[in-house]
Amino acid sequence: MVDLLITDTVLSKDGRQMDVGVSSGKIAFISPSGEGISEAVHVVHAKGGLLLPGLVEPHIHLEKAYLLDVMDRDADSLQDAIQITAKLKSSFTDEDIYERSLAVIRQAVSNGVTHMRCHAEVDPILGLKAMESALHLKQTLRHQLDLQVVAFPQEGVFRSPGTEELMEEALRMGADVVGGITYQDECLEDHLDFAFGLAEKYGKPLDFHTDFSDNPNDRAIADIARRTLITGMQGQVSAGHVTSLGSLPEHEAMDIAELLHRAGISVITLPMTDLFLNGRGDAEGPRRGLAPVKLLQECSVNVAIGVNNIRNAFTPFGKADPLEVAWLLAVTSYMGGERDALALIRMLTYNAAQALGIENYGMKVGAPADMVLFRERSERDVLLDKPETRMVWKSGVQVQQYGSKAIEWLRKSQAMDIIGTRVKGMKLWRNS
Repeated sequence: MVDLLITDTVLSKDGRQMDVGVSSGKIAFISPSGEGISEAVHVVHAKGGLLLPGLVEPHIHLEKAYLLDVMDRDADSLQDAIQITAKLKSSFTDEDIYERSLAVIRQAVSNGVTHMRCHAEVDPILGLKAMESALHLKQTLRHQLDLQVVAFPQEGVFRSPGTEELMEEALRMGADVVGGITYQDECLEDHLDFAFGLAEKYGKPLDFHTDFSDNPNDRAIADIARRTLITGMQGQVSAGHVTSLGSLPEHEAMDIAELLHRAGISVITLPMTDLFLNGRGDAEGPRRGLAPVKLLQECSVNVAIGVNNIRNAFTPFGKADPLEVAWLLAVTSYMGGERDALALIRMLTYNAAQALGIENYGMKVGAPADMVLFRERSERDVLLDKPETRMVWKSGVQVQQYGSKAIEWLRKSQAMDIIGTRVKGMKLWRNS
């Protein structure tokens, strides 16, 4: 007898139908259909639907989502977006930050996300409001989502006096990751000294925003890689954007990609924001402004996909659905083949889990039963259809039942009472 039995599901492209059993929140067995335990408290008949490990969102901003209605103008560049948002931040309240952050997480969970890394802005404008909100959500939503919180100096460390002390305080409060943003401080070496020093002091991994441009001379990622090797932090450093690498001659980009591989740096491509803000300076033949994903993969660099921003100055569209962003990357990076689809889905799952340092992740016996079930039978069909119908479990407990009808455990009026409790009385989802 197991707590949950999912029958006749597909786990990989070979199409074999398997049964998956869950006990005490972990995957207890995976066996060919009909050959394992047949008795369970709850049974879900997948009828050939694809079962994936829970999706991992490796890079998202919660407190500045859904700002379109309060913006007085649209952004024309990256720096314009930063300035517009900095102006708005002074009016953010604790309740406002919490509600918008909660809306993003609710949508992400309904779309199959079971792990997330958010960048909470730390600066003299917001102080520690975003950090406090994110840490509170991390605790109260732990039964639905594992949330890692990055202490992120969006306005720069040294160009925004007081940020150094706030970053230290954020780490003492419980931030999981030290953030950096190489294009916001004048001296790259000083910025890296601070970030790597803070990571060493508190024993934390690093996650940078870097090289967010079309300028081939922006190569801070190479300095980050060299510093990673010197400090022995291989496998503990991630970098978002890295779009200027796409403007380099191929042989130069390959050299840097090989350096990233040696340093064990994960690159998180953010196509929704990168495509919107990059390429604007080209009068003719505007560049796509993306990290060169295929080239990085050829050099065995771990690449993941992030949503990044939702309906704000940086990205005035989108939603908290990793599949939507993967589909966009497929279209804009010429990744339309079956093997590409497998790689893209892996970038939303195993690759993203590696970038976040998540241990014991995936569809294997003994791993936490964080899973998302689709009616579609292959990764390619899931990517092409971007289906709304998804069934999601966190540690074997169902947290999303059916499509876009989100579970009422996050109703605004009851949020503080219900968050963190397990939902009872779920109906089984059967393909029909």
